[in-house]
Amino acid sequence: MSVYLVTIALIFTIMLGGIAVERLYRGFATRNPQLGPFRDNSKCGCCTAGSGCGDSSCEADPAATHSR
Repeated sequence: MSVYLVTIALIFTIMLGGIAVERLYRGFATRNPQLGPFRDNSKCGCCTAGSGCGDSSCEADPAATHSR
């Protein structure tokens, strides 16, 4: 019976931990919208050519930037 109760408590604790991590990440994503997988890629500085805001900066040859 004690194994059963420990197992239930462990599963409940893991679930609460997952919810806590999810809330912490949601708060972090709200405070830092420029980071993470949900950032807006349509603005300056999101292309592989660098952080320039010119239209030509995102049209640079990607092979040249990865050859290093």
